[in-house]
Amino acid sequence: MPADPWRRLDFRPMSHIEMEHSPPAGFRILDLFAGPGGLDVAADVLGHRVTGIEWDAGACATRAAAGMDTFQGDVREYRAAFFPRAQVLTGGPPCQTFTVAGHGAGRRALDRVRKYIERLHTVVLDTKECPGDPQAWTQIFRTWRKIHEELRVKELEARAVRAEKRAVEQLRAEKRKAMRDLLEQRGNSKEEVRQLLKKLRAPETLEFPDAELDGLLRAFGDLNLQLDKMKDKLEELGDERTGLVLQPLWWVIERSRRPGSEPYEAVVLEQVPAVMPVWDEYVKVLLSLGYRTETQLMHTEAFGVPQTRRRAVLMARLDRPGLPKGPEPHRLPPVSATHECYQRGGTPARPAKAGGVDTLPGVDDLSSEPPESADATTSDEPPKEGWISMELALENCRKHSSDVRPRPPFTVVSNYGTGGVPEARGRRDHDMPSATITGKVSRNRVVHKDTDKDLDDDLDRFNSAEAGVLQTFPAAYPWSGNDVSQQIGNAVPPRLALHVLRQVLEPELSQEEVANRLMKAVADLEAWRPERTVKPLGHSGLKGHPLASG
Repeated sequence: MPADPWRRLDFRPMSHIEMEHSPPAGFRILDLFAGPGGLDVAADVLGHRVTGIEWDAGACATRAAAGMDTFQGDVREYRAAFFPRAQVLTGGPPCQTFTVAGHGAGRRALDRVRKYIERLHTVVLDTKECPGDPQAWTQIFRTWRKIHEELRVKELEARAVRAEKRAVEQLRAEKRKAMRDLLEQRGNSKEEVRQLLKKLRAPETLEFPDAELDGLLRAFGDLNLQLDKMKDKLEELGDERTGLVLQPLWWVIERSRRPGSEPYEAVVLEQVPAVMPVWDEYVKVLLSLGYRTETQLMHTEAFGVPQTRRRAVLMARLDRPGLPKGPEPHRLPPVSATHECYQRGGTPARPAKAGGVDTLPGVDDLSSEPPESADATTSDEPPKEGWISMELALENCRKHSSDVRPRPPFTVVSNYGTGGVPEARGRRDHDMPSATITGKVSRNRVVHKDTDKDLDDDLDRFNSAEAGVLQTFPAAYPWSGNDVSQQIGNAVPPRLALHVLRQVLEPELSQEEVANRLMKAVADLEAWRPERTVKPLGHSGLKGHPLASG
């Protein structure tokens, strides 16, 4: 990264006509919920410039060490109007698990979000014939402010319920301890006490002839009932992530409809697969605002990531003459996979190409089925490379950092169980892609292949550099701050971001140009090193900032 991260960009006002003919390196990106910089480092090697907004202190410390331009704070404390010169909006908002099966909390959370999006969509449609009109904008803004206020009231009420719940949980723990002490005093062995206390999961099935014990048991049961009511109340109220998942949509609406604003040229959002129904609702609003869109469930190993993981991606581009069309006129073309799917017992990765660059599709950890048609090879696409193994990824990056250490053939034993059995730890050999990298990656054991014996010399765990490489960060990425494993697990895989950003921001490239562009970008990503450090900014940093200046 150059000493001045904005030096390459021309800050003269740029019309959309000029953008159509500008070189790929011309985009200024604003990244909401930016994390430690997965999208940022991908954008950097592609020649774009990113400013992130991130609240987590650890992620901000990493971003600062990497030289990533950052505003530290809650996204809700900023507005699209603060950054009028941003051309592209990206982000991965924190979210609930919007599980659509059954009638549980996930379904209710999804229904709540859908209703809020429908309200925003309705007012967007009602004012469609008068874009830029101050009265229309007032109507839109009042709708959002009312939603924001409703969410704020629910958040405050939920905060009070959670505080009360913690107090009840503490009191319940005290009752449980008192029962344990009394049972031991009555001459029960520790094993007998343990078995009796296990039955407290259903206290109504227990009876104690001892009056004192029976009183404690009844009090414990009453506390359980209180906690059940509090859990139901919290589900009804939802949580603050409902408001956060709406933020990117509101920023797009504000830039599209606020008088004097120019709409974002492109939007890229990503999250876990459970968020796909939310992205589908986003699409309805984006179409009304004049965007061409595509949603895609992307299997990361299909795009060069040495890891089986799935991400739900929303891509949007302001509709322009000449923009490549997707399967339908209102859609963008999906991102084409470059690597074969990983399937258990499948063919390992082919050797890396010159310069350590190969090209990867993937399959979810829990499935051996290939991805849907979006990841499939068509007759006019080049053949795919084999998926990339952990061993190959680490070997390719070893020359860039001594922190990536050589190992004999190994097996990674997951911190998580499989098939719903906690004791049945998942296992992946060195010549396979990694299982999904999570915030618990530092707890995974690395053992000699086909054994349960830990590797020696501190090689029985992946260090931060190695875990980052498996997430496709550069080996020299300067991980800093607290809970680095969580930062790595939560991050966007930069190599996946390369493919998505290239597709959305450079749709005019030919197939040959795309292949060359990606080959160079992957090599640059592996070799990337920070060249400076920066300090995170606050609201005072808006004055004179390249994205904020008019």
